[in-house]
Amino acid sequence: MQLVDLSHTLAHGTITYPGLPAPVITEHLSREASASIYAPGTTFQIAKIEMIANTGTYLDAPSHRHASGADLSALSLEQCANLDGVVIDAGDARSVDADFFRDVEVRGKAVLIRTGWSRHFGTPAYGNGHPFLTRDGAQHLAFAGAALVGIDSLNIDDTEDKARPAHTLLLGANIPVVEHLTNLEELPLKGFRFFAVPPKFRNVGTFPVRAFALVC
Repeated sequence: MQLVDLSHTLAHGTITYPGLPAPVITEHLSREASASIYAPGTTFQIAKIEMIANTGTYLDAPSHRHASGADLSALSLEQCANLDGVVIDAGDARSVDADFFRDVEVRGKAVLIRTGWSRHFGTPAYGNGHPFLTRDGAQHLAFAGAALVGIDSLNIDDTEDKARPAHTLLLGANIPVVEHLTNLEELPLKGFRFFAVPPKFRNVGTFPVRAFALVC
């Protein structure tokens, strides 16, 4: 079995989404300051992180889009851990419609859309002309019973469409969404388990995850 990391690395100043602030990483307690608190030779470091919830590779719970939807604390582990996964290779397509899923069994599975766009992460190109899931693609996945949908792109929706149909339909069907995945080219089209577990926060609908796959 092989573990494949599907998350971007975050650091002080890393931009995930153009226009949204980068994380600010400082120290609450430095090793030098801790030396006066503990026994000689014993030091600790405690980091302080200020960031928005939409940072790095993150999961959207239903409450991110719908006020009555489940927040992170109400999300079950079964919705985001140990899911049978399938990869949909979108090739060079910008819009990923229902035709990409017609011959794939998605019920109860984590459906990961591989566009290759993650190669632009951290550059200005990442925010322009990104691939996305269309309205009919989202409708198909919701109707077909996908358990979770992920994409290695800036947004699962076309950011020019202010109605955000993919978010609206998938989160409305209680299907979590994982955005800003990476390394999907390291996965087979099937035969792996997917994990993307966020912290158990109340009244929070989005948070970074350490997404990874276990290839069987």
